Amino acid sequence: MKLLESLRNLLGDDVVLTGEHIPEKARSDASRTGRQLPMAYIRPRTVEEVSTTLRLCNSFRNPVVVQGGLTGLAGGANPDDQSIVIAMELLTGIQEIDTVAGTMTVMCGTVLEVAQQAAEVHGFRLPIDLGARGSCHIGGNLATNAGGIRVISSGMTRNNVLGLEAVLADGTVVSSLNRMEKNNCGYDLKQLFIGSEGTLGIITRAVIKLEPLPTHQVTALCALDGFDAVLTLLSQARKGVTGLSAFELMWGPFFRFSSRAIGVRTFETDCPFAVIIEQSGETTCMEELLGRMLEEEVISDALIAKSEAERDRFWLIREGLALTEFPDLIEFDVSLPMTVHDRYVTEVSAALNENLPDIHISAFGHVADGNIHLCVSAGTIDNHLKGWIADIVYDGVRKYQGSISAEHGIGTLKRAYLSYSRNVAEINLMRSIKRTLDPNGILNPGKII
Repeated sequence: MKLLESLRNLLGDDVVLTGEHIPEKARSDASRTGRQLPMAYIRPRTVEEVSTTLRLCNSFRNPVVVQGGLTGLAGGANPDDQSIVIAMELLTGIQEIDTVAGTMTVMCGTVLEVAQQAAEVHGFRLPIDLGARGSCHIGGNLATNAGGIRVISSGMTRNNVLGLEAVLADGTVVSSLNRMEKNNCGYDLKQLFIGSEGTLGIITRAVIKLEPLPTHQVTALCALDGFDAVLTLLSQARKGVTGLSAFELMWGPFFRFSSRAIGVRTFETDCPFAVIIEQSGETTCMEELLGRMLEEEVISDALIAKSEAERDRFWLIREGLALTEFPDLIEFDVSLPMTVHDRYVTEVSAALNENLPDIHISAFGHVADGNIHLCVSAGTIDNHLKGWIADIVYDGVRKYQGSISAEHGIGTLKRAYLSYSRNVAEINLMRSIKRTLDPNGILNPGKII
Protein backbone atom coordinates (compact mmCIF):
# COMPACT_ATOMS: atom_id res chain seq x y z
CA MET A 1 0.00 0.00 0.00
CA LYS A 2 1.37 3.39 -0.99
CA LEU A 3 0.61 5.04 2.39
CA LEU A 4 2.57 2.39 4.29
CA GLU A 5 5.42 2.64 1.81
CA SER A 6 5.55 6.43 2.26
CA LEU A 7 5.47 6.10 6.06
CA ARG A 8 8.32 3.57 6.03
CA ASN A 9 10.40 5.72 3.70
CA LEU A 10 10.06 8.78 5.92
CA LEU A 11 10.00 7.19 9.38
CA GLY A 12 11.79 3.85 9.07
CA ASP A 13 10.80 0.24 9.66
CA ASP A 14 11.54 0.48 13.39
CA VAL A 15 8.81 3.14 13.75
CA VAL A 16 6.22 1.66 11.38
CA LEU A 17 5.11 -1.78 12.54
CA THR A 18 2.80 -4.01 10.50
CA GLY A 19 1.54 -7.59 10.45
CA GLU A 20 2.85 -9.86 13.19
CA HIS A 21 4.92 -7.02 14.63
CA ILE A 22 1.80 -5.15 15.81
CA PRO A 23 1.35 -5.82 19.56
CA GLU A 24 -1.86 -7.53 20.69
CA LYS A 25 -2.56 -4.71 23.14
CA ALA A 26 -3.36 -2.46 20.17
CA ARG A 27 -6.79 -4.11 19.80
CA SER A 28 -8.50 -2.37 22.71
CA ASP A 29 -8.41 -0.06 25.66
CA ALA A 30 -9.26 -1.35 29.15
CA SER A 31 -12.94 -1.70 28.20
CA ARG A 32 -11.88 -4.89 26.35
CA THR A 33 -14.37 -4.06 23.60
CA GLY A 34 -11.92 -3.70 20.70
CA ARG A 35 -11.53 -6.70 18.42
CA GLN A 36 -9.31 -5.74 15.47
CA LEU A 37 -5.65 -4.98 15.04
CA PRO A 38 -4.88 -1.82 13.06
CA MET A 39 -3.40 -1.77 9.61
CA ALA A 40 -0.20 -0.31 11.05
CA TYR A 41 1.21 0.66 14.43
CA ILE A 42 3.34 3.82 14.46
CA ARG A 43 5.64 4.60 17.41
CA PRO A 44 6.88 8.16 16.85
CA ARG A 45 9.94 9.32 18.80
CA THR A 46 9.51 13.03 18.14
CA VAL A 47 6.78 15.59 17.58
CA GLU A 48 8.04 15.92 14.03
CA GLU A 49 7.34 12.24 13.41
CA VAL A 50 3.80 12.66 14.73
CA SER A 51 3.39 15.57 12.31
CA THR A 52 4.75 13.56 9.39
CA THR A 53 2.42 10.64 10.15
CA LEU A 54 -0.66 12.84 10.30
CA ARG A 55 0.28 14.77 7.17
CA LEU A 56 0.57 11.56 5.19
CA CYS A 57 -2.55 9.94 6.65
CA ASN A 58 -4.54 13.08 5.94
CA SER A 59 -3.38 13.18 2.33
CA PHE A 60 -4.55 9.56 1.91
CA ARG A 61 -7.76 10.19 3.92
CA ASN A 62 -6.76 7.29 6.18
CA PRO A 63 -8.20 7.09 9.70
CA VAL A 64 -5.88 7.51 12.69
CA VAL A 65 -6.37 6.31 16.27
CA VAL A 66 -4.17 7.57 19.11
CA GLN A 67 -3.15 5.16 21.86
CA GLY A 68 -1.50 5.95 25.18
CA GLY A 69 -1.61 3.80 28.29
CA LEU A 70 -4.86 2.13 27.14
CA THR A 71 -6.51 2.56 30.54
CA GLY A 72 -9.68 4.14 29.10
CA LEU A 73 -13.05 2.48 29.59
CA ALA A 74 -15.10 4.02 26.78
CA GLY A 75 -13.63 2.37 23.69
CA GLY A 76 -12.00 5.64 22.71
CA ALA A 77 -8.69 4.05 21.66
CA ASN A 78 -10.11 1.08 19.75
CA PRO A 79 -9.01 0.83 16.09
CA ASP A 80 -10.42 -1.06 13.13
CA ASP A 81 -8.37 -2.95 10.57
CA GLN A 82 -8.11 0.10 8.28
CA SER A 83 -6.77 2.43 10.96
CA ILE A 84 -3.26 3.65 11.58
CA VAL A 85 -2.54 3.60 15.31
CA ILE A 86 -0.19 6.29 16.60
CA ALA A 87 1.16 4.95 19.90
CA MET A 88 2.68 7.63 22.11
CA GLU A 89 4.77 5.29 24.30
CA LEU A 90 8.16 6.60 23.09
CA LEU A 91 7.26 10.29 23.28
CA THR A 92 8.24 10.54 26.94
CA GLY A 93 10.18 12.68 29.36
CA ILE A 94 10.07 15.62 31.73
CA GLN A 95 11.49 18.54 29.79
CA GLU A 96 11.52 21.11 32.57
CA ILE A 97 10.45 21.66 36.15
CA ASP A 98 10.37 25.37 36.98
CA THR A 99 10.69 25.46 40.77
CA VAL A 100 10.07 29.21 40.91
CA ALA A 101 6.86 29.23 38.86
CA GLY A 102 5.82 25.78 40.04
CA THR A 103 5.31 24.26 36.56
CA MET A 104 6.27 21.11 34.70
CA THR A 105 6.72 20.78 30.95
CA VAL A 106 6.18 17.14 30.04
CA MET A 107 5.88 14.96 26.95
CA CYS A 108 2.48 13.34 26.46
CA GLY A 109 3.66 9.72 26.51
CA THR A 110 5.00 10.05 30.04
CA VAL A 111 3.33 7.76 32.58
CA LEU A 112 1.46 9.80 35.20
CA GLU A 113 3.24 8.19 38.14
CA VAL A 114 6.63 8.97 36.60
CA ALA A 115 5.65 12.63 36.34
CA GLN A 116 4.33 12.58 39.93
CA GLN A 117 7.62 11.17 41.21
CA ALA A 118 9.64 13.75 39.28
CA ALA A 119 7.58 16.54 40.85
CA GLU A 120 8.07 15.10 44.34
CA VAL A 121 11.86 15.10 43.95
CA HIS A 122 11.62 18.89 43.62
CA GLY A 123 9.21 19.30 46.55
CA PHE A 124 6.01 19.53 44.49
CA ARG A 125 2.86 17.51 43.94
CA LEU A 126 1.30 16.97 40.53
CA PRO A 127 -2.39 17.72 41.16
CA ILE A 128 -3.69 15.05 38.76
CA ASP A 129 -4.07 11.65 40.44
CA LEU A 130 -6.11 8.54 39.69
CA GLY A 131 -6.01 4.81 40.28
CA ALA A 132 -4.38 4.03 36.91
CA ARG A 133 -1.42 6.29 37.72
CA GLY A 134 1.09 3.50 37.11
CA SER A 135 0.11 2.97 33.47
CA CYS A 136 -1.96 5.90 32.16
CA HIS A 137 -0.20 8.61 30.12
CA ILE A 138 -0.25 12.36 30.65
CA GLY A 139 -1.54 12.76 27.09
CA GLY A 140 -4.47 10.46 27.78
CA ASN A 141 -5.24 12.32 31.00
CA LEU A 142 -5.47 15.52 28.99
CA ALA A 143 -7.34 14.01 26.04
CA THR A 144 -10.08 12.70 28.34
CA ASN A 145 -9.91 15.54 30.90
CA ALA A 146 -9.33 12.95 33.62
CA GLY A 147 -10.71 13.51 37.10
CA GLY A 148 -9.58 11.32 39.96
CA ILE A 149 -9.29 11.72 43.70
CA ARG A 150 -8.02 15.31 44.00
CA VAL A 151 -10.74 17.11 42.06
CA ILE A 152 -12.21 18.47 45.32
CA SER A 153 -9.04 20.49 45.91
CA SER A 154 -7.40 20.86 42.49
CA GLY A 155 -10.17 20.52 39.91
CA MET A 156 -10.25 18.38 36.77
CA THR A 157 -7.18 17.95 34.58
CA ARG A 158 -8.06 21.01 32.47
CA ASN A 159 -7.87 23.21 35.59
CA ASN A 160 -4.20 22.30 36.01
CA VAL A 161 -2.94 22.93 32.47
CA LEU A 162 -1.34 26.24 31.50
CA GLY A 163 -0.34 25.40 27.96
CA LEU A 164 0.00 22.57 25.50
CA GLU A 165 1.22 21.54 22.10
CA ALA A 166 -0.95 19.62 19.67
CA VAL A 167 -0.65 18.35 16.11
CA LEU A 168 -3.63 18.94 13.82
CA ALA A 169 -5.01 16.48 11.29
CA ASP A 170 -2.99 18.01 8.44
CA GLY A 171 0.27 17.78 10.41
CA THR A 172 0.35 21.41 11.57
CA VAL A 173 2.00 21.70 14.98
CA VAL A 174 0.21 24.20 17.23
CA SER A 175 2.69 24.94 19.99
CA SER A 176 1.00 26.99 22.69
CA LEU A 177 3.21 26.15 25.66
CA ASN A 178 2.09 29.07 27.78
CA ARG A 179 3.59 29.16 31.29
CA MET A 180 1.68 32.10 32.74
CA GLU A 181 -1.43 31.88 34.90
CA LYS A 182 -2.86 35.01 33.25
CA ASN A 183 -2.99 35.04 29.46
CA ASN A 184 -6.13 36.38 27.80
CA CYS A 185 -4.82 36.77 24.24
CA GLY A 186 -7.85 35.57 22.34
CA TYR A 187 -9.34 32.07 22.44
CA ASP A 188 -7.94 29.60 24.97
CA LEU A 189 -6.89 27.07 22.34
CA LYS A 190 -5.70 24.40 24.76
CA GLN A 191 -9.27 23.84 25.93
CA LEU A 192 -10.22 22.71 22.42
CA PHE A 193 -7.96 19.69 22.76
CA ILE A 194 -8.38 18.87 26.45
CA GLY A 195 -11.27 16.41 26.69
CA SER A 196 -11.56 15.98 22.91
CA GLU A 197 -10.42 12.33 23.01
CA GLY A 198 -8.05 12.68 20.08
CA THR A 199 -10.79 13.78 17.66
CA LEU A 200 -9.46 17.31 17.09
CA GLY A 201 -5.70 16.88 17.34
CA ILE A 202 -2.98 14.86 19.03
CA ILE A 203 -1.58 16.38 22.22
CA THR A 204 2.22 16.05 22.33
CA ARG A 205 3.42 18.28 25.21
CA ALA A 206 1.90 20.17 28.10
CA VAL A 207 2.75 22.69 30.79
CA ILE A 208 1.13 21.60 34.05
CA LYS A 209 0.78 23.53 37.28
CA LEU A 210 2.37 22.01 40.38
CA GLU A 211 1.46 22.38 44.04
CA PRO A 212 3.79 22.45 47.05
CA LEU A 213 4.21 18.93 48.41
CA PRO A 214 2.24 18.67 51.67
CA THR A 215 4.45 18.11 54.70
CA HIS A 216 1.68 16.40 56.66
CA GLN A 217 -1.36 14.34 55.76
CA VAL A 218 -4.29 13.06 57.81
CA THR A 219 -6.44 10.25 56.40
CA ALA A 220 -9.61 9.06 58.10
CA LEU A 221 -12.09 6.30 57.37
CA CYS A 222 -15.60 7.04 58.64
CA ALA A 223 -18.70 4.85 59.05
CA LEU A 224 -22.11 6.45 58.49
CA ASP A 225 -25.66 5.15 58.86
CA GLY A 226 -27.44 7.28 56.25
CA PHE A 227 -26.87 9.32 53.10
CA ASP A 228 -28.09 12.53 54.75
CA ALA A 229 -25.24 12.04 57.21
CA VAL A 230 -22.81 11.76 54.28
CA LEU A 231 -23.97 15.13 52.95
CA THR A 232 -23.73 16.68 56.41
CA LEU A 233 -20.19 15.36 56.86
CA LEU A 234 -19.17 16.71 53.44
CA SER A 235 -20.65 20.13 54.22
CA GLN A 236 -18.88 20.29 57.58
CA ALA A 237 -15.60 19.04 56.10
CA ARG A 238 -15.66 21.75 53.43
CA LYS A 239 -16.17 24.38 56.11
CA GLY A 240 -13.94 23.02 58.83
CA VAL A 241 -11.01 21.14 57.28
CA THR A 242 -8.18 23.28 55.97
CA GLY A 243 -6.54 21.59 53.00
CA LEU A 244 -9.35 19.10 52.34
CA SER A 245 -7.91 17.02 49.50
CA ALA A 246 -10.20 13.97 49.21
CA PHE A 247 -13.72 12.89 50.13
CA GLU A 248 -14.47 9.42 48.78
CA LEU A 249 -17.77 7.60 49.37
CA MET A 250 -18.34 3.84 49.29
CA TRP A 251 -21.81 2.33 49.49
CA GLY A 252 -22.02 -0.55 51.97
CA PRO A 253 -22.10 -3.50 49.52
CA PHE A 254 -18.94 -2.33 47.77
CA PHE A 255 -17.17 -1.44 51.02
CA ARG A 256 -17.85 -4.88 52.50
CA PHE A 257 -16.92 -6.72 49.29
CA SER A 258 -13.65 -4.85 48.77
CA SER A 259 -12.60 -5.03 52.45
CA ARG A 260 -13.13 -8.78 52.60
CA ALA A 261 -11.49 -9.40 49.22
CA ILE A 262 -8.21 -7.88 50.41
CA GLY A 263 -8.52 -9.11 54.00
CA VAL A 264 -8.67 -5.72 55.71
CA ARG A 265 -10.72 -5.38 58.90
CA THR A 266 -12.06 -1.96 59.76
CA PHE A 267 -15.26 -1.40 61.78
CA GLU A 268 -16.77 -3.87 64.23
CA THR A 269 -20.22 -3.68 62.62
CA ASP A 270 -21.39 -3.26 59.03
CA CYS A 271 -22.19 0.27 57.90
CA PRO A 272 -24.44 1.45 55.05
CA PHE A 273 -21.82 4.01 53.95
CA ALA A 274 -18.09 4.53 54.41
CA VAL A 275 -16.13 7.68 53.62
CA ILE A 276 -12.41 8.37 53.25
CA ILE A 277 -11.52 11.96 54.15
CA GLU A 278 -8.02 13.26 53.57
CA GLN A 279 -6.47 16.52 54.69
CA SER A 280 -3.14 17.93 53.56
CA GLY A 281 -1.67 20.34 56.12
CA GLU A 282 -0.27 20.72 59.60
CA THR A 283 -3.46 21.64 61.44
CA THR A 284 -5.46 19.43 63.81
CA CYS A 285 -8.86 20.38 62.37
CA MET A 286 -9.54 16.85 61.07
CA GLU A 287 -9.47 15.39 64.58
CA GLU A 288 -11.65 18.22 65.83
CA LEU A 289 -14.19 17.65 63.04
CA LEU A 290 -14.40 13.91 63.62
CA GLY A 291 -14.83 14.37 67.36
CA ARG A 292 -17.69 16.79 66.80
CA MET A 293 -19.31 14.57 64.16
CA LEU A 294 -19.21 11.60 66.57
CA GLU A 295 -20.80 13.67 69.32
CA GLU A 296 -23.55 14.82 66.98
CA GLU A 297 -24.02 11.22 65.70
CA VAL A 298 -23.36 12.22 62.12
CA ILE A 299 -20.78 9.41 61.95
CA SER A 300 -21.04 6.17 63.89
CA ASP A 301 -17.32 5.35 63.93
CA ALA A 302 -14.03 6.68 62.63
CA LEU A 303 -10.48 5.44 62.15
CA ILE A 304 -7.51 7.74 61.63
CA ALA A 305 -4.54 6.20 59.81
CA LYS A 306 -1.58 6.00 62.20
CA SER A 307 0.94 5.15 59.48
CA GLU A 308 1.48 5.34 55.75
CA ALA A 309 0.77 1.60 55.55
CA GLU A 310 -2.61 2.05 57.23
CA ARG A 311 -3.43 4.95 54.93
CA ASP A 312 -2.60 2.73 51.95
CA ARG A 313 -4.95 0.03 53.28
CA PHE A 314 -7.81 2.54 53.43
CA TRP A 315 -7.17 3.54 49.84
CA LEU A 316 -6.75 -0.08 48.72
CA ILE A 317 -10.33 -0.73 49.84
CA ARG A 318 -11.50 2.27 47.78
CA GLU A 319 -9.57 1.20 44.66
CA GLY A 320 -11.55 -2.06 44.58
CA LEU A 321 -9.00 -4.03 42.59
CA ALA A 322 -10.86 -7.30 43.32
CA LEU A 323 -13.68 -6.13 41.03
CA THR A 324 -11.54 -7.00 38.02
CA GLU A 325 -11.99 -10.70 38.87
CA PHE A 326 -15.67 -10.55 37.88
CA PRO A 327 -16.41 -11.82 34.35
CA ASP A 328 -17.71 -9.24 31.87
CA LEU A 329 -17.53 -6.42 34.41
CA ILE A 330 -19.23 -3.27 33.09
CA GLU A 331 -17.93 -0.03 34.59
CA PHE A 332 -20.07 3.10 34.50
CA ASP A 333 -18.82 6.58 35.28
CA VAL A 334 -21.62 9.10 35.78
CA SER A 335 -22.15 12.45 37.44
CA LEU A 336 -25.29 13.71 39.17
CA PRO A 337 -26.36 16.41 41.63
CA MET A 338 -25.07 15.30 45.03
CA THR A 339 -28.46 15.32 46.73
CA VAL A 340 -29.81 12.55 44.46
CA HIS A 341 -26.82 10.18 44.56
CA ASP A 342 -28.30 7.61 46.92
CA ARG A 343 -31.75 7.81 45.31
CA TYR A 344 -30.16 7.15 41.93
CA VAL A 345 -28.06 4.19 43.16
CA THR A 346 -31.09 2.70 44.94
CA GLU A 347 -33.37 3.01 41.91
CA VAL A 348 -30.84 1.66 39.41
CA SER A 349 -29.92 -1.23 41.70
CA ALA A 350 -33.59 -2.14 42.20
CA ALA A 351 -34.27 -2.09 38.45
CA LEU A 352 -31.27 -4.30 37.71
CA ASN A 353 -31.96 -6.74 40.56
CA GLU A 354 -35.57 -7.17 39.48
CA ASN A 355 -34.56 -9.04 36.33
CA LEU A 356 -31.09 -10.24 37.31
CA PRO A 357 -31.26 -11.45 40.91
CA ASP A 358 -27.65 -12.75 40.88
CA ILE A 359 -26.20 -9.48 39.64
CA HIS A 360 -23.32 -7.83 41.51
CA ILE A 361 -23.49 -4.02 41.83
CA SER A 362 -20.76 -1.94 43.42
CA ALA A 363 -21.20 1.81 43.91
CA PHE A 364 -18.53 4.25 44.99
CA GLY A 365 -17.28 7.62 43.93
CA HIS A 366 -15.73 10.98 44.55
CA VAL A 367 -19.17 12.40 45.48
CA ALA A 368 -17.84 15.84 46.43
CA ASP A 369 -17.51 16.53 42.70
CA GLY A 370 -20.73 14.69 41.78
CA ASN A 371 -19.06 11.56 40.41
CA ILE A 372 -20.38 8.02 40.99
CA HIS A 373 -18.82 4.81 39.67
CA LEU A 374 -21.12 1.84 39.18
CA CYS A 375 -19.54 -1.55 38.52
CA VAL A 376 -21.95 -4.23 37.35
CA SER A 377 -21.42 -7.94 36.76
CA ALA A 378 -24.02 -10.58 35.93
CA GLY A 379 -21.72 -13.40 34.89
CA THR A 380 -21.09 -13.96 31.21
CA ILE A 381 -23.47 -11.69 29.31
CA ASP A 382 -24.11 -10.92 25.65
CA ASN A 383 -24.22 -7.53 23.95
CA HIS A 384 -28.02 -7.36 24.15
CA LEU A 385 -27.94 -7.69 27.94
CA LYS A 386 -25.09 -5.19 28.19
CA GLY A 387 -27.23 -2.72 26.23
CA TRP A 388 -30.20 -3.33 28.52
CA ILE A 389 -28.03 -2.65 31.60
CA ALA A 390 -26.62 0.52 30.02
CA ASP A 391 -30.13 1.74 29.18
CA ILE A 392 -31.18 1.47 32.83
CA VAL A 393 -28.04 3.18 34.12
CA TYR A 394 -28.23 6.05 31.64
CA ASP A 395 -32.01 6.48 31.81
CA GLY A 396 -31.50 7.30 35.49
CA VAL A 397 -28.82 9.84 34.59
CA ARG A 398 -31.16 11.53 32.13
CA LYS A 399 -33.96 11.54 34.71
CA TYR A 400 -31.83 13.51 37.16
CA GLN A 401 -30.20 15.71 34.47
CA GLY A 402 -26.74 14.34 35.10
CA SER A 403 -23.77 13.50 32.90
CA ILE A 404 -23.29 10.08 31.28
CA SER A 405 -19.51 10.59 31.56
CA ALA A 406 -17.97 12.23 34.60
CA GLU A 407 -14.32 11.61 33.76
CA HIS A 408 -13.76 8.71 31.32
CA GLY A 409 -14.97 10.29 28.09
CA ILE A 410 -17.54 9.20 25.50
CA GLY A 411 -15.53 7.06 23.08
CA THR A 412 -17.78 4.62 21.23
CA LEU A 413 -19.51 2.96 24.18
CA LYS A 414 -21.42 6.07 25.30
CA ARG A 415 -21.92 7.75 21.94
CA ALA A 416 -25.53 6.58 21.57
CA TYR A 417 -26.37 8.23 24.90
CA LEU A 418 -24.66 11.58 24.33
CA SER A 419 -28.01 13.32 23.79
CA TYR A 420 -29.00 12.36 27.35
CA SER A 421 -26.53 14.96 28.61
CA ARG A 422 -26.01 17.31 25.64
CA ASN A 423 -28.69 19.15 23.68
CA VAL A 424 -29.00 19.38 19.90
CA ALA A 425 -27.35 22.81 19.67
CA GLU A 426 -24.33 21.61 21.68
CA ILE A 427 -23.87 18.48 19.57
CA ASN A 428 -24.19 20.46 16.35
CA LEU A 429 -21.52 22.87 17.57
CA MET A 430 -19.24 19.93 18.35
CA ARG A 431 -19.74 18.66 14.81
CA SER A 432 -18.89 22.09 13.39
CA ILE A 433 -15.66 22.29 15.39
CA LYS A 434 -14.75 18.76 14.27
CA ARG A 435 -15.32 19.63 10.59
CA THR A 436 -13.22 22.78 10.91
CA LEU A 437 -10.19 21.16 12.54
CA ASP A 438 -10.46 17.77 10.82
CA PRO A 439 -12.26 18.29 7.49
CA ASN A 440 -11.36 14.84 6.18
CA GLY A 441 -12.53 13.14 9.38
CA ILE A 442 -9.37 11.09 9.92
CA LEU A 443 -8.87 11.70 13.67
CA ASN A 444 -10.37 8.95 15.83
CA PRO A 445 -13.44 8.63 13.59
CA GLY A 446 -16.65 7.40 15.17
CA LYS A 447 -15.66 8.53 18.64
CA ILE A 448 -17.82 10.99 20.65
CA ILE A 449 -20.00 12.04 17.68
